Amino acid sequence: MDFNLDETQTDLRELAVDLLGREVTSARLEAHEKSGAPYDAALWRSLAQAGLLGVCLPEEAGGAGLGPVELAVVLREIGAHVAPVPAEQSLVTAQVIARYGSREQREALAPLADGEISLAAAPSEPGRDLGAPPATTAREDGSGWVLHGAKTTTPYAAQAARILVPATTGTGVGLFLVDPAETTQHRVTLSTGEPAAALSLAGTPGELVGAEDGVAADGLRRLVLAGNIAVASGVLAGALALTTEYIRTRRQFDRALAEFQAVTVQIADVYIAGRALDVAVWSGAWRLAEGADAEADADLAVGALTVTDQALRALYTCQHLHGGIGVDVTYPLHRYFAWGKHHAHLLGGVEARLDMIGALV
Repeated sequence: MDFNLDETQTDLRELAVDLLGREVTSARLEAHEKSGAPYDAALWRSLAQAGLLGVCLPEEAGGAGLGPVELAVVLREIGAHVAPVPAEQSLVTAQVIARYGSREQREALAPLADGEISLAAAPSEPGRDLGAPPATTAREDGSGWVLHGAKTTTPYAAQAARILVPATTGTGVGLFLVDPAETTQHRVTLSTGEPAAALSLAGTPGELVGAEDGVAADGLRRLVLAGNIAVASGVLAGALALTTEYIRTRRQFDRALAEFQAVTVQIADVYIAGRALDVAVWSGAWRLAEGADAEADADLAVGALTVTDQALRALYTCQHLHGGIGVDVTYPLHRYFAWGKHHAHLLGGVEARLDMIGALV
């Protein structure tokens, strides 16, 4: 594969960098955190107006119909700017519906392109790995389905218009769209400051997306992993840029920190971790776009391991190189660290990711 972005993807990246660079300032992030709002609604509308929410939506919903690579481009920049919007949840869910949903379900994504709604996905369950068959069950009830089970912490669940839920049926595993109002939610605040909720489903009505053969559920799992590692890649890139500027301008003993060999070696390790994660992001997204799901599984598994191990250690290094200011919550680095740690936790830790790679090989 060619790891360089094509012209469309490059333009998309430049658009995202320009918009987020202008709007996601430290002052605006601080104001949002003090506001108590679930996300920055004005930024969400700006992303919609720029076409960044619709770029990966199907044409039936007024989108551009682009795929996983373009999804990764947008989400990487969301992570690089730690933008407080439900982009990861919404765009991953929308991409799954675009791939496996009916025409009516795809058309129903149109309000997302306009920034009028957000979406969420709840693939994880208590005590179960992301790839395990769900304990949540779905059974037919008249002309529809009802779901029973529990899902672990789901970001932006209360704000979503619909939540995508995998569940075991009598013949396999299906994906179902549920109304958040039909679930019982235990709401929490994540370490990133984002709102989330654990879901309880007890006779919750659901709308089947795709078939009961598990294909759509596997698609959700892969795209959730791709979205996670894309955001984490951006987070590490943002932390690296911030740290590089700090050691370039911060002086000790009449020398810039960057002139000390020990500092140079450590920042090089951060750079290497970021490059390793980028390779997994682009390779995994490209294989998903090409329909090479088995090969994508391997790339995404390596990327997930990197997020939980090498990339997380690199964020600790960024903190260390900042000294005391690195742990000050009034300094921007803390947002990158919180986002990086959160995404590592979503993946279940190093041992879980090693188990996934072991199962693949």
